[in-house]
Amino acid sequence: MSEENLKNKFWGTDKSPFIIAEMSGNHNQSLEKALAIVDAAASTGASAIKLQTFTEDSMTIESEEEHFQITDPKSLWAGQSLYNLYKTAKTPFEWHQPIIERAKSQGLICFSSPFDEAAVDFLETLDVPAYKIASFECVDLPLISKAASTGKPLIISTGMANLAEISEAVEAARSAGCRDLVLLKCTSTYPASAENTNLRTISKLRELFNCEVGLSDHTMGVGASVAAIAFGASVIEKHFTLDRSEGGVDAAFSLEPSEFKSLVQESNTAWKALGEVKFGPTEAEEKARTRRRSIYITKDMEKGDVFTTSNLRRIRPGHGLPPKYYNELLGKRVSKTVKKGTPMQWHLI
Repeated sequence: MSEENLKNKFWGTDKSPFIIAEMSGNHNQSLEKALAIVDAAASTGASAIKLQTFTEDSMTIESEEEHFQITDPKSLWAGQSLYNLYKTAKTPFEWHQPIIERAKSQGLICFSSPFDEAAVDFLETLDVPAYKIASFECVDLPLISKAASTGKPLIISTGMANLAEISEAVEAARSAGCRDLVLLKCTSTYPASAENTNLRTISKLRELFNCEVGLSDHTMGVGASVAAIAFGASVIEKHFTLDRSEGGVDAAFSLEPSEFKSLVQESNTAWKALGEVKFGPTEAEEKARTRRRSIYITKDMEKGDVFTTSNLRRIRPGHGLPPKYYNELLGKRVSKTVKKGTPMQWHLI
């Protein structure tokens, strides 16, 4: 495939939004449930299903030290160690092939977030079509370089990253050969608030880095994602679950199938509505022009009668002279006998 064909293969402002359903660990360690999530994602019209490829040992170490415990009482995962959280949240490597095959059978693109170089090597054996770097790994430049060196499209979430860190990540990706880069605005709180989402950053990312942009959305609902389309987002990522009540590491801020379907539909509506800068009637509005206000003769008149506010009015429909001529016509005389309901024209003066 040529470089030009590879670039923006999946996404772009000329294409409908690329909507990613993030499975994460919402399979609750059940392959059967993971496959059901794939099927449900396909039914919503999602563009892709995304996995996460790691083991607890590739993410952290098993330790009782405070740094390795989740002590924030507001966290969804409070009281757990990092090691045990990742042990629960991982998608076993042996599940990847059946999940990818199920996605292909459903017409879904399936790819993953690798969390270390070994994960990239493993995913290459499965020939995944793209890679996603998670926000917390945005500062792991060796990992970004490894994923970018495959030559495949690369998505990088920028949660928590300052401008210098984003610049470093972009440079690492491009230096390693990335030709199709997407930067996602992301707020790395779970869930995220609308007030902390700052969608205006999306268009600035496109301006600064000359690449495709989007949103990795951790807010509740679909409002932020749909609004992101207006700021140029061509990629939307949202966590996905079959049923929040069944639990799962990310279930609390994930969308259920009916909600995700709404996300897909409303994002596409928003994209179509962007259109272009245009003034004047669209082709679809041409017939409506005849229903605008215009000037009509509203009483029977004899030749020589004077136009007054009682016999000349600005009303619908629009077959008469435009209302802007109304005051100019008052006091003029009608040129011939006319009936009530006659649209005013210049030859009637």
